[in-house]
Amino acid sequence: MPVTYLDYAATTPMDSRVRETMTDAMATVYGNPSSLYADGRAAKAAVEKARRQVAALIGAKPEEIFFTSGGSESDNWALKGMAFARRAAGQPCGIVTSAIEHPAVLRTCAWLEAQGIPVTKLPVDTEGLVSPATLASVLNDASDDGKSTVGIVSVMMANNEVGTIEPIAELARVAHAHGAVFHTDAVQAAGHIPIDAQALGIDALSLTAHKFCGPKGVGALYLRRGVAIDPLILGGEQERGLRAGTENVPGIVGLGCAAELAAAELAAEAARLTELRQLLASRVQAISGCTLHQAEDDAQRLPGILNFGITGVRHDALLIRLDRAGFAISAGSACSAGSLEPSHVLAAMSVPEGRAQEAVRVSLGRFTTREDVLSFAAALQREAASIRNLGTT
Repeated sequence: MPVTYLDYAATTPMDSRVRETMTDAMATVYGNPSSLYADGRAAKAAVEKARRQVAALIGAKPEEIFFTSGGSESDNWALKGMAFARRAAGQPCGIVTSAIEHPAVLRTCAWLEAQGIPVTKLPVDTEGLVSPATLASVLNDASDDGKSTVGIVSVMMANNEVGTIEPIAELARVAHAHGAVFHTDAVQAAGHIPIDAQALGIDALSLTAHKFCGPKGVGALYLRRGVAIDPLILGGEQERGLRAGTENVPGIVGLGCAAELAAAELAAEAARLTELRQLLASRVQAISGCTLHQAEDDAQRLPGILNFGITGVRHDALLIRLDRAGFAISAGSACSAGSLEPSHVLAAMSVPEGRAQEAVRVSLGRFTTREDVLSFAAALQREAASIRNLGTT
């Protein structure tokens, strides 16, 4: 049975234009970018072109882009690298993050806490929003004799489970007013909403290619010029001595191509996906006992993510039935799919545990059609009714 893929927040199908660009690079750009002869220079030129393409996507300068293996590495590097660099310099290195971050941030923070670096988690409201006023209060409380003990604030740009877009510019201003640098995990946002790192006041930003129709295993860390960071991977002098290892040239080329395509098509695609999400939401809400988990203001939601639950319909039973019917959706973060614990995001949003175990996430993307949405909505209504009739909860 053909599968209707509706889990773009987990990963995206690669765009054929990206695939063709990478295939050409694998065949023709095989030199080591660190080599000085012609083949090496050609590979170096391909890497630098991609650096410019990624920088353009997020309003950065090319020299502020460092290539990584993906979002998790970028998050780990940003937090560990900045924390240790600040501690070595005798600067405040405590971290403030939010309760709804991706595990790549939360587990890194837990590891850093075990190394003696204090970590504080900010609460969110029932819409999944972090309050700048709450951040200011926490930073004020963390001050000792007028000097803050916090050096890093890390809040994701948009949540991967419910799609809430955070007030990044305001949060960054609060962080800077207290002498802290500001990092954002933009893995779910990059390529889907406009980002201007300079205008937003972001000091470090993580992104990955496979969330916007690029290849898996390649991403980037934006690091504003002047922000101190220790290397995470030691070895050669690649990436200006901050990230050792021979560059993944085809992957980087693919990331650059995906970034350029996303930037060119972002406005039209965001409008199209918002319309499809709203259509899906209207159909979902017609099912009795349905609750949406999202921000009230549509402008604070990612274009393609809808999280909801149906009373009396557990997500595990629903996912199995929809899979058999040919629809791929999820119950939340793909990185937590093996966990039996309820979503930490929904728990932080004060969703009762029972309701959280009914929640599913549908995420739309570049190749989603109106027909996909309508056929899914019909299948959802049918399968939810069947589960209720059988008492499978």
